[in-house]
Amino acid sequence: MIADLILSLTKEAILMIIIASTPAIVASLIIGLGIALFSATTQIQEATLSFAPKMIAVYVALIAFGAPLGAMLLAYTKTCFRHIANL
Repeated sequence: MIADLILSLTKEAILMIIIASTPAIVASLIIGLGIALFSATTQIQEATLSFAPKMIAVYVALIAFGAPLGAMLLAYTKTCFRHIANL
């Protein structure tokens, strides 16, 4: 019983991590692809060219999706504490 609960909570935690990191990763991926295409077409081979736009895109994604993701993580944390209290 306890092992099933721990396995279920762990599975949900991994899913939450994947969901919470998706907006930042997708934003960074899109900006990185755009910068790579720009770099390939203009033949500018500067490694630091993509750093600032990616960082800005990740910050914007975290600001845009921070509230719903935070609410989702808070609900999961409350669920974990409820299950721990019942043990």
